[in-house]
Amino acid sequence: MKKLISGLLATNLARLALPMILVFMTLGACKEKEELAPVVRPVRSVVVEKRQVGDPAVGTGHLRARDEVNLAFRIAGRIIERKLSVGDRVEAGQVVALLDAEVERNSRNSAKADVAAAQATLDQSAAFERRQKNLLNEKVISPNEYDSALRQLRTAQAQLDAAQARLKSAEEQLGYTELKSDAAGVITEKGAEVGEVVPAGKMILKVAQQSGRDAVFDVPAQAMRDGLALGEQVEVWLADHPEIKASGNVRQISPEADPVTRNYEVKVGLTDPPPGMFLGATVVGRVTLKAASLIEIPSSALTMVEDKPAVWVVNTKDQRVQRRKITVARYAPDTVIVTDGLESGERVVTAGVQQLHEGQAVKLLAAQ
Repeated sequence: MKKLISGLLATNLARLALPMILVFMTLGACKEKEELAPVVRPVRSVVVEKRQVGDPAVGTGHLRARDEVNLAFRIAGRIIERKLSVGDRVEAGQVVALLDAEVERNSRNSAKADVAAAQATLDQSAAFERRQKNLLNEKVISPNEYDSALRQLRTAQAQLDAAQARLKSAEEQLGYTELKSDAAGVITEKGAEVGEVVPAGKMILKVAQQSGRDAVFDVPAQAMRDGLALGEQVEVWLADHPEIKASGNVRQISPEADPVTRNYEVKVGLTDPPPGMFLGATVVGRVTLKAASLIEIPSSALTMVEDKPAVWVVNTKDQRVQRRKITVARYAPDTVIVTDGLESGERVVTAGVQQLHEGQAVKLLAAQ
């Protein structure tokens, strides 16, 4: 009896287990189908293009007149008057300072007297030569006597010429006691005071001419090695008012470094600087050096492979991604400059890079 009951139970359990096994097999097959179904990831992307990208260099300098002239006396003497000071405007030909001219005035008067005496001697010699010539024509005197009168006339003429040259030199020396400006501008510096005895050539006043303005910077030698050269375009703005700006070009680079700072003076000629850029103001300049044809991508596109920077590149034929190593030149706050690994026209994933795997199908959203 027990064997009969056990057989019936086994038969009933088998009948119940068979449907359950079929159910599990069906569920497993469905799950396998779901796993085999490809997952298409939506991503944002961008088409990269090569463009000129350079290293920005920023420096601080000051504004200076393009042409500055040191006004100085050509002769030594004592200053008795200085008509202008720092900040005053000066016109071309205006007298700005005077020396004590007593000695030069006396020399000019003496030279005038010498000229008058030489002129009188010449007039006398000329009259004597005319009389001697008439006597020679009448054969009253010999030719030798006339030659003596002619020689005396020529000597008197030479003495007059020398006296006139000395007078001209004395008048020039007297004129040198007046210091005049060669061009219009503004006085930016003074070098001597009234009553001071100054040597020839000492700067009395410095004039900043109105011919233009320069932004002057002290830059290290590395800037020249990085490509800073004449003609480079520079953006300049005031340090305390960045909205006041102008552009210009490098017009002069000092061939020799400053003995103290070991930097090189670079002058940037500004084009139409605004009125707010006053002489002496502190300015900031920016120039892009080592411009090269590179590719710039958003920082969000960057991923890693084997501890190396890489990006996901979309194959436009099958809409699948491939991870590719790249060479990064430098990192910016929002972008990455790439030197190798990408070509113009390729599409790079910029959002969703962490959810991708090799060969995954993607759906392109609106490009950025």
